[in-house]
Amino acid sequence: MCGIAGFIDFSRRSGEEILRGMTDVLQHRGPNDAGYKTVEHPSCTIGLGHRRLSILDLSSSGHQPMEFGALTIIFNGEVYNYKEIRKELEQHGYTFSSGSDTEVLLKGYDLWQEKVVDKCIGMFAFAILDQAREELVLVRDRAGVKPLYYYWQNNTLLFASELKSFHQHPRFRKEIDVNSLSLFLQYSYIPAPYSIFKDTWKLKPGHLLRVSLKHGNPSLECYWSVLNAYSQPLVKDNEEEVLRKTEALLQSAYKYRMVSDVPVGVFLSGGYDSTSVAAILQAGTASRIKTFTIGYKEQQFDESAEAKKIAMHLGTDHHEWIVGPADALSVLHKLPEIYDEPFADNSTVPTTLVSLLASKEVKVALGGDGGDEIFAGYNKFNQSIGYTSRMPRAVQVMASAAMGLVNPEHIPYFNKKYNFATRFEKMKLIWHSGKPEMAMKYISQYVTESEADHYMGVPVERYKTNFDLNGNLTAVNGKLNRLLAVDYMTFLVDNNLVKMDRATMSVSIEGREPMLDHRLVEYLAKVPDALKTKNNINKYLLKTIVHKYVPRSIMERPKKPFIAPLTEWFKDELKSQMDHYLSADNLNSTGLINGANVQALLQRYQQGGKVSHQKLWNLLVFQLWYERWMKK
Repeated sequence: MCGIAGFIDFSRRSGEEILRGMTDVLQHRGPNDAGYKTVEHPSCTIGLGHRRLSILDLSSSGHQPMEFGALTIIFNGEVYNYKEIRKELEQHGYTFSSGSDTEVLLKGYDLWQEKVVDKCIGMFAFAILDQAREELVLVRDRAGVKPLYYYWQNNTLLFASELKSFHQHPRFRKEIDVNSLSLFLQYSYIPAPYSIFKDTWKLKPGHLLRVSLKHGNPSLECYWSVLNAYSQPLVKDNEEEVLRKTEALLQSAYKYRMVSDVPVGVFLSGGYDSTSVAAILQAGTASRIKTFTIGYKEQQFDESAEAKKIAMHLGTDHHEWIVGPADALSVLHKLPEIYDEPFADNSTVPTTLVSLLASKEVKVALGGDGGDEIFAGYNKFNQSIGYTSRMPRAVQVMASAAMGLVNPEHIPYFNKKYNFATRFEKMKLIWHSGKPEMAMKYISQYVTESEADHYMGVPVERYKTNFDLNGNLTAVNGKLNRLLAVDYMTFLVDNNLVKMDRATMSVSIEGREPMLDHRLVEYLAKVPDALKTKNNINKYLLKTIVHKYVPRSIMERPKKPFIAPLTEWFKDELKSQMDHYLSADNLNSTGLINGANVQALLQRYQQGGKVSHQKLWNLLVFQLWYERWMKK
């Protein structure tokens, strides 16, 4: 796990000093080593920078940038099956001077070019400079576990693991994209390929960006798509066969993620996803797996006792930390540095704290992200299908039209209910569309597009995202599978994976996501809807497998979300923060937010109104981010 940064400057005014600045700001991603390389081409100057967190081959032979012939690579991530690929390369006559997966990837690229990624089981974001072909190629893994941003403007290409690198280049224009800001207010994250800045993009998962050293002209190419996986014919396996194959794939995926030359642990929240990781790994070894849990003093949010029961049953070496508001405050002002793009998932605080806890014992930590997306765990999937199927289509259309004639704030009794106006608007939009995938889009929004307009102080355009695939989903078998495909391409990659990558990297440990092994994803994509949710049981397959390792009596309980108790903290410890950052003066100073409308929302909340606290959290996070990155 590392951090990468670089540029192609067709004005040839960038040099090693700039490269060092772009690279060293990522030191938290790679504290063990640093490398820099600049190359002069007749048309441009190329810079490649690398910060290394040593996980495989701790020796200096794993130093990057790494060169072989006309190729130079900088690589962030892990190729877990690199030993198998190495054996295949050795049969082609290649020899190796290190035990690193980087050298395997580099020489694999020499033989197969970008097709080498088809052989890789892992997570990765890398840049390959090919001086023979006169091109630079940026590649991101299939799921998007590892981040990669790029900026293209004024004959300059910048790329890096995090946006903070771009601020170190004098030609980077940090101009906010107001359309992306609107998306952030809606979802609490910015969906790919957009970013908070203009001319700045996230390289989409399963894609590569090819840049000519002669002409520039960046071009995107897709080498893997989860939509393709979900569009394959469904398997004919019966339930027993599906369970057997799924468990075998889980065992293989989890075992691969234990490949390391440093200590490895598991984040154990107490849910089925992380429990499956801990249980299967502990069953396969005589040594005690280290597990880590965060708990809260506020009991309604705390699952630490349940996680401890699971750890005791499995026999893991368990570590827990019960945190309170003071711990949250210690993290709050670090969030804009850790998440250098506005990002307001309400579990950023506990994820950062559990990463800090784990960093005292291990250098690699496995999580359970992806389980809800590939095994169908979220209630929003049931809701999206239910809302669009319980009434005849004609009735939905009429109901939506009638709702458009009514102001929800004027409906007695209901207008006092929690977040009623927003929920009313969402149902109007859901019935108007009649499509489960559009229903999930609206369910996923904390504020609707019209509400975002209300809080914005400038006009915006509507960006299309992967929530708007519509016709591209026609080949996917089943309503539920269509929703899983969309969620994989939106909430998973741009929320959950961002959260985990930045939190773990902030304390210089490597987060691994074993449930996103592409072999498991591709197989489950072909499993019928009916086996994913069976007898009204979400995540039926995974639960059935986990019950082989942990008794049902321990696992089955009302689920508590892994989120910070913001509703409690906003009343006391965070109230002064809200009052300061969401003051009319601070809001209006950005020139982007309507201070009066946000102040009205804040006052309603503080006076006991049934207002969604997430709306205020999104705005607070943006203000914190703005102060850090736009005022300095």
